[in-house]
Amino acid sequence: MAGEYKLSSVHVHSKLCDGKNTLDELAVTAWKAGLKTLGFSGHSHTPCDIEYCMTRSRTALYRAQVAKLKERYAGKMDILCGLEWDLNSDDDPAAYDYTIGSAHYVRGPKTGRYYEIDFRPADLAACIQDDFDGDGLAVVEAYFRNVEQVVAHKPTILGHFDLIKKINGGNKFFDEDAPRYHAAAGAALEAAAAAGVVMEVNTSGVYRGYRKDFFPGEALLRRWRELGGEVVITADAHEAKSLTFGYEEAAAQLKDLGYDHVQVLGKDGFAPCEL
Repeated sequence: MAGEYKLSSVHVHSKLCDGKNTLDELAVTAWKAGLKTLGFSGHSHTPCDIEYCMTRSRTALYRAQVAKLKERYAGKMDILCGLEWDLNSDDDPAAYDYTIGSAHYVRGPKTGRYYEIDFRPADLAACIQDDFDGDGLAVVEAYFRNVEQVVAHKPTILGHFDLIKKINGGNKFFDEDAPRYHAAAGAALEAAAAAGVVMEVNTSGVYRGYRKDFFPGEALLRRWRELGGEVVITADAHEAKSLTFGYEEAAAQLKDLGYDHVQVLGKDGFAPCEL
């Protein structure tokens, strides 16, 4: 049914990782907004992270609390226990209802340091200078190779495909129109298409003021359609009020690019929704 994509939010973070609200607050907001499906996707425990991922103890608490919410909302709203699984994670994706596979780090070939490429400009600048000889596009190429490795694990959803551009507004660190950029992204897109993963159209960069465009960008979404790829709209919500931010704008953009449907994730898996 057309418009069903507005009733499912499955990329959602709580206070147990880097979100602003509790799981319960998120569930109450989703239910009051009329959502049919709320999928939590806490950041998986990752040994190289010291800031935003769930610890092992918080992971256990997360799973227990989501299980209780499933019972509380049974018959009213479907709750899913998902995981945003990072390439460097040591958690088991099979233990969850679904996974969002993402790459957040680039490891420096010289220093061995793990750089968060989507957070502090100083970190990305250090990655480029200290480990890639000042070549920003070499970092881009390393990032998209990581995306290809994520794809190889066949996550349910492929997360924020071109996250590498998040803090690159105005081409501060590299040229997003450069042939090398599009070659690296294109190779990752082809790997994703071959794996049959569903690509998220992620609105969070706009909500949080980093970008004026969504993840992935328009040219990449056009290429993804040519490859026969499927998409799901997500908000990558880090607070309750953003659970479905930008959904209608994302749907309109997809329709303009020639998509006639999106996928919607529910308790029984994906179902197509006409645009």
